[in-house]
Amino acid sequence: MVVVTGGAGFIGSNLVYKLNNEGIDNILIFDSFVGSNTQTKWKNLLGLKFKDVIDKSRIFDVLSGFEKIDFIFHFGAKTSTTEDNFGIILLENYEFSKRLFLLSMEKKAKFVYASSAATYGSGEFGFKDNEEILEKLRPLNPYAMSKHLFDLWLYRNGYLKHALGLKFFNVFGPGEYHKGEMRSFVLKAYDQIKEKGFVKLFKSFVPEIPDGEQKRDFIYVKDAVDITFYLSQKGLTGIFNVGTGEARSFNELVKAVFSSLNLEVKIQYFDPPDNIKKQYQNFTQAEISKLQSTGYKIENLRDFNGKIKDYVCNYIISGKTIAG
Repeated sequence: MVVVTGGAGFIGSNLVYKLNNEGIDNILIFDSFVGSNTQTKWKNLLGLKFKDVIDKSRIFDVLSGFEKIDFIFHFGAKTSTTEDNFGIILLENYEFSKRLFLLSMEKKAKFVYASSAATYGSGEFGFKDNEEILEKLRPLNPYAMSKHLFDLWLYRNGYLKHALGLKFFNVFGPGEYHKGEMRSFVLKAYDQIKEKGFVKLFKSFVPEIPDGEQKRDFIYVKDAVDITFYLSQKGLTGIFNVGTGEARSFNELVKAVFSSLNLEVKIQYFDPPDNIKKQYQNFTQAEISKLQSTGYKIENLRDFNGKIKDYVCNYIISGKTIAG
């Protein structure tokens, strides 16, 4: 039995598709379909093979009835980086995760969970997936702090030897259409092009960084779940970065979207709001030597322009989900 929380969500539904392609369909999906950004999430279930889909609120009652669970992939979370009600986020992302991990120990299930590159904060201590720097990290928003707290809780209690934590960088790809403001900038850029014919980017508020040259480590969701499956099947534990190891600018990303549509590049720059400046990451780039040391072929992560084109042409234009 495999459990996937957030299994109807963005990364979760792509993971279920990956599991299906590996011959695994004895899957229980837990998710929430209540809320303004969840009304179309059910579409991500189309074409997937699973045993059942159950509301997240019932997870502990349901799982308590199972003697044997092989894996728990915990990818469900409140993901808004602009949510300022820390109490809500603490319950959803921290308290819930602790309880689920302890259940995994009881059931002797392998526990794989989604952390976030947002936990690295402004990057003053780098982006190395070394557990020893966890105590130094200073997240910039409540969402990142909730993820960081769970990493810390596992680390401080010696539990990381029983868990695989994945620090996802900027993931884009099919299945994110329901995410509203939290959808990737690839999809946002496409929507702006279709609506206005141009894309708006933040002006830089750092003198040494030109407008639009703020950089992120953008990773295709197909690669993100491939890494997830690979590491989980090797039985590895601890924290791993899930990124490409190559930072790309927002200018590059927007140009790739325009190129995919065979359109002339048109970009306008504007000043970011003050509240955004306080929690803005001007640069992220995953350190992936730890991933590489496992034998994973990092060359599979390259071809930035080709992966954006695949997403735009084969999914966004048609509205197709990963399996739909």
